[in-house]
Amino acid sequence: MVKNKKAAIGFIFITLLIDITGWGLIIPVMPQLIEQLIDVDVSAAARYSGWLGLAYAGTQFAFAPLVGNLSDQYGRRPVLLFSLLGFGLDYLFLSFANTISLLFIGRIIAGITGASITTASAYIADISTPENRAQNFGMIGAAFGVGFILGPVLGGLLGSYGPRVPFMVAAGLCLLNALYGYFILPESLDKAHRRKFSWKKANPLGAFQFIARYPKISELIWSLMLVYIAGQAVQSTWSFFGIEKFGWDSKMIGISLGVVGLLVGLVQGGLIRVINPKLGNEKSIYVGLLLYAIGLLLFAFAGATWM
Repeated sequence: MVKNKKAAIGFIFITLLIDITGWGLIIPVMPQLIEQLIDVDVSAAARYSGWLGLAYAGTQFAFAPLVGNLSDQYGRRPVLLFSLLGFGLDYLFLSFANTISLLFIGRIIAGITGASITTASAYIADISTPENRAQNFGMIGAAFGVGFILGPVLGGLLGSYGPRVPFMVAAGLCLLNALYGYFILPESLDKAHRRKFSWKKANPLGAFQFIARYPKISELIWSLMLVYIAGQAVQSTWSFFGIEKFGWDSKMIGISLGVVGLLVGLVQGGLIRVINPKLGNEKSIYVGLLLYAIGLLLFAFAGATWM
């Protein structure tokens, strides 16, 4: 039973903030690290980076339902601390990796243990009431927004001291947070509300079965998936694009991503509250998709940094 809910929610916020910040820290320096390990051009390095991203995302997709089911049986606290420890060890592993194979192993480890966001969301659901549920879950969006701004900027600045420094900082943040959580984070899921592990629910393909049960929203979900694919395609190649086309260093890459994160936060946190009531949900989606597509096209044809 969680007695001090404010402290618990504060820890969850810090956990999510560190996770997103840690992820952003390594983006600006990944090209340098790959080039240190293998003698390839920027184009080939970008392909390796894409495969590294696939290794992480693929294992996370496969193991997230499994980890979620473990948290239903054993509680949120041990799974959340295990995820934090796994992330910390992964970043530490990557900071000392001396071959590209070790980078892949590190990303796979992170994918297996990287269920902190889903477990943290479940933790918030456990301790929230109907009155404060929206407010508590809004904290997740706030953590993402701040992390997307801080992470790349700090990564770019730290990258000037070497491509491995951001990994070490990210490792330190995760491990310190895991240690802090070990002493102050209570369990949120009472034993009476736990359920036995189910391999059926641990099936990663279960999400597609869930979508099929709701045909009215399935088209919207598939559309959203295409948007995410487009966004990840740009995100995974952004550092290499900046280096190849504009000669950016890690600092400039970090600043550019920080600016994007800031603008996203301003739109989602402020502008959308003004526009959505006037246009309605459907028109707001169309306008958002149109502007997103225009923005991606401008990236492709940009001839100078300011563009």
